[in-house]
Amino acid sequence: MNEAGERIRVGRVSGVYGVKGWVRIFSETEPRAAIAEFPQLWMHCGNEWRLVDIEGGRAHGPGVVMKFREAVDRDAAYGLIGSELAIERDWLPPAGDGAYYWADLLGMAVETHDGTTLGTISGFIETGANDVLVVKGDRERLIPWVREQYVLDVDLEARRVRVDWDPEF
Repeated sequence: MNEAGERIRVGRVSGVYGVKGWVRIFSETEPRAAIAEFPQLWMHCGNEWRLVDIEGGRAHGPGVVMKFREAVDRDAAYGLIGSELAIERDWLPPAGDGAYYWADLLGMAVETHDGTTLGTISGFIETGANDVLVVKGDRERLIPWVREQYVLDVDLEARRVRVDWDPEF
């Protein structure tokens, strides 16, 4: 389970934008522009993580552009390309009833309603219609995240998700 202080990846610097040090961001937040709402982010640049200040950010087309205090011009912004961006788990507000942060579900055990273990959650796929759990076990399974139909129960304490799914699929 993600503990307080653990970092959660929220995006990466994917390019430069303009000449004043702004960068393009590939955001993994929902909505995408939510990444710009934090006053600071952790940035993995080179071999170290460092806390960076955000001077500005906004949605731009399908993506996000941001300005970090450390990037004073386009040349400095080039040096940030490829840097991963993260937040600390405890910076997020509590999820509402019946809602979960994907980061909290990663690594959880997945089992059928009769107790057959299918594997662990290794990721998620957004399809537009509904999200899909990627479950890795003896093989990879894709299970639609549809509450009460396929996803029966999420037990954060036990780190387990119960599903109505045929193990043969």
